[in-house]
Amino acid sequence: MYSFDSRVRYSEVDSKGYIKMNSILDYFQDCSSFQAEEVEVGLDYMAEKHMAWVLTCWQVEFKRCPSFGEKITVSTWPYDFKGFFGYRNYTLKGEGEELLACANSVWVLLDLESGKPVRVLQEMADAYEFCPRLPMEHTSRKVALPKEMEAKEPFPVHKYHIDTNQHVNNGKYICMAQEYLPQGFQTGKMKAEYRKAAVYGDMIYPYARQEAGKITVSLADEQGSPYAVIELEERK
Repeated sequence: MYSFDSRVRYSEVDSKGYIKMNSILDYFQDCSSFQAEEVEVGLDYMAEKHMAWVLTCWQVEFKRCPSFGEKITVSTWPYDFKGFFGYRNYTLKGEGEELLACANSVWVLLDLESGKPVRVLQEMADAYEFCPRLPMEHTSRKVALPKEMEAKEPFPVHKYHIDTNQHVNNGKYICMAQEYLPQGFQTGKMKAEYRKAAVYGDMIYPYARQEAGKITVSLADEQGSPYAVIELEERK
């Protein structure tokens, strides 16, 4: 397991002073990146191998959103590698070990030159110490699209959406999806499925559907083929 301590920063909170959902996801992504650097299979190693870990899906449970200035601990660990895939958990805890949020994620290892999945190298797997999988609900990796969805105003992918893999960062899709949440909606669970990569200059065509206690957002191309599908369930 890899962990680091932090405090909720002003730049990470919403208009009411609570940490934003996408800020929690950024902490999770940063934590796994830090762990990769710690065990020497980080950005430079991956660049030399012409490989990248690409998130295919994750599900996140938000127990309580900490407020500005609260002390937090972010942790992550892999619990399995199978073929092309890596499986990883995350937790966000407050003082006294209070569980604030947790996540399960599935990643695929890509060869950046061919664009195809490759089997996890043994030396990569050996670099990590596995920990048991979190006892959280593990649902399907797919997010079902409702039959009828409302089309929203299209917008372009901007430079600030792009990460070192030269495509839209996972967390940025969540920022996009949050735009379609009604006022006062507090997310208790989130599922995201990433189907293909959007790059700088692409246009995003959003579609949304609100049902009882749940909102589904498809961020698609001009033909309606999704880059990402996000399901947001209201906290009960």
